[in-house]
Amino acid sequence: MSSKQQQQGQEQQQAPPPKPCYGIVKQVNSGDSITIRGQPKGGPPPEKTLILSNVFAPKLGRGNAASGPSSKDEPYAWEAREYLRKKLIGQEVTFIEEKSPSNNRFYGRVWLGQDPNLDFNEPSITELLVSKGLVQVKRETRVQSPELTKLIELEDQAKSAGKGKWGLADSSQHIRDVKYTVESPMSLVDKYAGKPIKAVIEHVRDGSTVKVLLIPDYYQITLAISGIRCPAFKQDSTEPLADQARYFVESRLLQRDVEVILESANNTQFVGSILHPKGNIAEALLNEGFARCVDWSMNNIKTDKHKYYLAEKAAKDKRLNLWKDYVPAVPSEELSGTVVEITSADSMIIRMANGENKKVFLSSIRPPPRPAKIMGEDGKKPKDFRPLYDIPWMFEAREFLRKKLIGKQVKVVVDYVQQAQNNFPEKTCCTVTVGKVNIAEAMVSKGFATVVRYRQNHDQRSSFYNDLLVAESKAEKSGNGLHAKKDVPLQRIRDVSNDPTAAKSYLQSLKRAREHKAVVEFVTSGSRLKLFVPKEYCLITFLLAGVKCPRAARITPGTGGMEAEPFGEEALTFTRKFCFQKDVDIQVENMESKGSGFIGWLTLDGQNLSVLLVEEGLAEVSNFVEQGENLKALKAAEERAKKNKVGIWKDYVEVEVEPEEKREEERGPPERKIDYQEVVVSEVTDELHVYTQKVDQKNNLEGMLSRLRQEIAANPPLGGAYTPKKGELAIAKFTEDDEWYRVKIEKVAGTNVSVFYIDYGNREVINVTRVAAMPAGFAGDKPYATENLLALVALPKDEDDKKAAIAAFREDAVTGKPLLLNIEFRNAGVPAITLVDAATKEDIVKALVADGFLICTHGRDRKLKDLREEYRQAEKEARDNHRNIWQYGDITDDDAKEFGIGR
Repeated sequence: MSSKQQQQGQEQQQAPPPKPCYGIVKQVNSGDSITIRGQPKGGPPPEKTLILSNVFAPKLGRGNAASGPSSKDEPYAWEAREYLRKKLIGQEVTFIEEKSPSNNRFYGRVWLGQDPNLDFNEPSITELLVSKGLVQVKRETRVQSPELTKLIELEDQAKSAGKGKWGLADSSQHIRDVKYTVESPMSLVDKYAGKPIKAVIEHVRDGSTVKVLLIPDYYQITLAISGIRCPAFKQDSTEPLADQARYFVESRLLQRDVEVILESANNTQFVGSILHPKGNIAEALLNEGFARCVDWSMNNIKTDKHKYYLAEKAAKDKRLNLWKDYVPAVPSEELSGTVVEITSADSMIIRMANGENKKVFLSSIRPPPRPAKIMGEDGKKPKDFRPLYDIPWMFEAREFLRKKLIGKQVKVVVDYVQQAQNNFPEKTCCTVTVGKVNIAEAMVSKGFATVVRYRQNHDQRSSFYNDLLVAESKAEKSGNGLHAKKDVPLQRIRDVSNDPTAAKSYLQSLKRAREHKAVVEFVTSGSRLKLFVPKEYCLITFLLAGVKCPRAARITPGTGGMEAEPFGEEALTFTRKFCFQKDVDIQVENMESKGSGFIGWLTLDGQNLSVLLVEEGLAEVSNFVEQGENLKALKAAEERAKKNKVGIWKDYVEVEVEPEEKREEERGPPERKIDYQEVVVSEVTDELHVYTQKVDQKNNLEGMLSRLRQEIAANPPLGGAYTPKKGELAIAKFTEDDEWYRVKIEKVAGTNVSVFYIDYGNREVINVTRVAAMPAGFAGDKPYATENLLALVALPKDEDDKKAAIAAFREDAVTGKPLLLNIEFRNAGVPAITLVDAATKEDIVKALVADGFLICTHGRDRKLKDLREEYRQAEKEARDNHRNIWQYGDITDDDAKEFGIGR
């Protein structure tokens, strides 16, 4: 050894130990090069490229670039890079600088972990690489050192063991075939069919655009993250927060193992989602305010879209980064009123406190679209096209709004006014809430409407736009309504309102049932309406029985129309206000002798519309045969109208009352009759019809059933031998207990039979094999179950409130214990009753009113005056204490005239 070498060795031995530095590995560039970020107290972290001393790794291939043509990997280049990536990426390291050539690049050694007391004799990352046979030691160096000597020893050991590149395996098996270009991007999207693909993020161009290497097929692609856009780096400028957004993604995803879902392609750029075990980077960017939701690519996301909108909303609320100057849209006006008409699936008419009617549209939503197949060959809609029934989901959407809003007090926030365009008038677009429910959000969540997509920074939108997007995302995920892939409803509703022959075919079925539910679709005059009857699935013309109304004005093409008779317009207005688009009960008596109109009685909440019109002086009693309760009520109402000189009776001269009538008036109001019957409640329907059985007939019922079952046991019916027909009495085997009972056949549809258990009042649909002919001698006993209505009360309109009320009544009444029933009056022949607990003497219906489950009806029956007052006091108590249906305030209509005399 020369004197110079001895001197250098002495200097190395005497040199102080190197000073360790610390950082986090941002990127592994190759098997012998890494990029380290410092840990500054503030500002962007400094970066250095560290080349491992005394070794060199096989070179990675590259795609076409300005620096030269494409090339392939050298053998084991990928394995060396991957070994370092999996061991170091994102980890804290300790490193020492040995020499720094230039351009922020230096040579050095690296140890995993941050340790101020590091023992430099511990294996370094370089030594680990050499021992795996993944890099080669630079043996020909001018300066020998203990570190180099150790590396040479490790390399010799790796060669002896045949590790890594020193093995005998075919080296061509360790060269990747990287595809840097994809000729048909959409074909690649289709190839993976929306399934997660293992991948590594190779480069972050900006917060929402990355380079991805798909494994194991080694496609290197550019991927735009679906649903978001971050600030970008442009040729002439950089958008604010672009650096911060890119750093946010780099620090979390760069060279991390992820899964990618390819969802679409735009030219050579792919669009998709990145899945990481620790969370969704798109949501994280949105949460921090480094990204915005983008509708065009949001549509590619299949699930959990709503999380994106919620994340963006959270950043807006906190005024983070992109949203630091965000100012929520301030509603231009706040109104309140009562919904009087649903004009379409996204609009309604609201009566304001000042009596003015205002048409408003729901902000930022679209109703169900008109399908192309409805259009005719000439591109125009057919003459018989009915949007409400012929556009899929339009009827369901309208019904949802009608049931939720008609007659309800609502709060209206005007979001924006859409100017008139393309022959469409100006629109006032609003957020409408009933209670705490945003009705547009509820519509979208049910799939009855979709959300309008706007250009970025378009400020004419709902003040709850993000909530709408979240609701739509959930509806898509659940396949609700318009997002359903199958079972799209087609309304086969038959309109017989102007077809006498077709209408006549419905007469018997409409007359057979005492009552039908119906919806008032149109009001032609005070006594002529168009109704939808759900049970029969038809539209009918309906004329009020017992009255003659003044005719309203009519406009007919070519003739100029007909003027209204005196009080005709007032009658029309009254009827519209009372029942338009509301659920009503009808009882059909007959048909017009010429025409397609059905004649009968229409009631709402127990109030007879014919009686109300007469009492308001807007109709007179017509000559008709019936001599029952309806005629008495009409005559009494007409007498009151004449006495008060209202409407058509304003000039009426009162005839002197006969002495006998005077004596009757002097007798005072009649007393309420109480004649309690001991009963048990056997069934309660969804319309709150109550079926009761008399306690004193219990033995008779049980005896009849015992004999019936003995007869069946002796002569078992042959399965399938009986052909049921609608209206027949038969026997059926009840599903729950598999016992036979008497039934009436209500409907036959293929092998399914709808039956009514006449002795109990319940219904079910069963297979035809569970129905048999009634044995002889068992049809004579009258049904042991009697149908009743509850006097003085009605169900709330809201479907959820209605279900809660019925459940509460069933809990109190269907207990099997005796109750005392009193018939207060009859409505179309059906007893209207009160029920008292036989033990406690508590009126259970009044108790439900006090608990806020039922609503009192209005009426002027003098004999029930005291009882009605008790019910009203119970209702007031419930309203004052905000119980159940009253929890958000008064739910009744604000115009007392809508409640007629009723019972």
